Amino acid sequence: MTHAQIRAFHHVALLGGFSLAAEALGLTQPAISDQVLRLERDNDVLLFSRIRKRVVLTPDGEELFAKTRAYFETESEIKGLLSETANRIEEELRIMADSASHVSSIIHGFRKTYPGVRIVIASGNTEEIVQRLRSFDADIGVIGSGESYDDFETLSLSRSKLVGFARRDYFPTGKRSISLAELADLPLVLREPGSKTRQQLEELGKERGVTLDPAVVAEGREAVREIVAANDGVGIVSRAELGEDQRIQAFELEDIDLEMRETVVHLRQRRDVRVIREFMRLCRSSGSASLQGP
Repeated sequence: MTHAQIRAFHHVALLGGFSLAAEALGLTQPAISDQVLRLERDNDVLLFSRIRKRVVLTPDGEELFAKTRAYFETESEIKGLLSETANRIEEELRIMADSASHVSSIIHGFRKTYPGVRIVIASGNTEEIVQRLRSFDADIGVIGSGESYDDFETLSLSRSKLVGFARRDYFPTGKRSISLAELADLPLVLREPGSKTRQQLEELGKERGVTLDPAVVAEGREAVREIVAANDGVGIVSRAELGEDQRIQAFELEDIDLEMRETVVHLRQRRDVRVIREFMRLCRSSGSASLQGP
C-alpha cells in the first residue's frame, strides 16, 4: 500500500469516477485505474463494483473511504498548520542557564525582534543543563564551561577569572586577596556538585593537596550570594557574575589562576529549529561570541 494508491482510491470514491479523479490529480485515467487495481490486488480486496461504466463502493470500499476521509482531512490540517508557522517563529524559547546575566542583552535584543515569542528561563548547573537539552526539555543552554560536545553546537560568549567574595565587614579592612590555603580554613559557601566553578576549585585543591570542604552547599549562584551576604562565609564566582551588590566585597584569589568560560549551547540536531537558529544568530552578531566545538 502506497500513499499514491490511497490517494487514487480516495479521489475516485470522492468524485465518483476514474476520469474525474484523474483530472483532479493531474494524471491519466489509466494511471488512476492502475493505482486502484494494485491496491485491490495487493490487499486481496474489492473496493469498487464496476456497473455499466459506473463505479460503486463495495462495503469494504465504504469502510476504507471513511478512513481516507479522516486521513486526508488531517493531511489538509497539517498543511495548513505548516503554512501558518512557515511565516512566524515559534511562540516559546526555553533557556536554561547557570547565570542568565551572560545573555541578558541578547535576550533583550531577541525580544525586540520577536515580541511574540515567550521566553522561559530556568536555572541549573552545567550537568543539569546538558541533561535537559538532551531530553528536549530546553532549547538553549548557557553553561560555565568551554568544553565541546559531539552532539552540541557551542558558541563561546566570554571568559572571566574566578574571585572570592564575602560580606563587606567579614575580613579586616585592607584585605584584598585570599590564598588557596586560606580558603581551606574558611567557611566556604559552594554550589552543588555539577557546578563547573566548584569542580575547577576542587580539582586544583586536589592537585595541591588542599582539602576544600564547604560549610554550606547552595543550589545556584543567587543562593550562594544571599547566604554569603547574610552570614559568615566565603563564596567563589567569576568576576563577570559578581555584579553590583553593596553587601559584599570581592577578593582576588592570589595563587589561583582559574577562569570560567560562558558558552551558549544547543543540540546539533536541532540547529534548524527556527527559534534556536535565530537566537544563535543574535549571539553570533553580539560581537563577543565565537564558534567552538567539532
